[in-house]
Amino acid sequence: MDQRKVNVLAREYCDDIKRKNKHIIFVSPYASWGKDKRRCLKAEVNVKIKKAYCPPKIVEGNLCLEYVKFIIFPWFNEFKVERSPDNGGDKVFTSFDELVADYESGNLHPGDLKPALSKALNKILQPVRDHFTKDAKAKDLLKRVKAYRVTR
Repeated sequence: MDQRKVNVLAREYCDDIKRKNKHIIFVSPYASWGKDKRRCLKAEVNVKIKKAYCPPKIVEGNLCLEYVKFIIFPWFNEFKVERSPDNGGDKVFTSFDELVADYESGNLHPGDLKPALSKALNKILQPVRDHFTKDAKAKDLLKRVKAYRVTR
């Protein structure tokens, strides 16, 4: 809710440029992202995913698996998990069903899933970070948006 104005602005911008696919918000009742209004830096994503609800062998209500299903697979068409040879070695999942089967059986542990998820999310976010760092207009826009106050 603390990002409502930014999300409304993004949707209005899509209308202005006649973009068919509008900005969407992924909301989960399990998310606890806090009220921090700073940019999500790599370390912040890592910390937030590390704290995310992700019980071993449990798929239903698993926030990390929801992110993989609704964000990572549509973006990359695969999900790569890097593991030591002792833990089964690296694995590239090409379907969510395959990932779920390994997760439910215990072949994929949250300790391996979470770092892979963080890495994939950071890869998606990096061009956005670069844009707001390098582009003067974007930098100014970010500064103005941060100054907005939510009214209800």
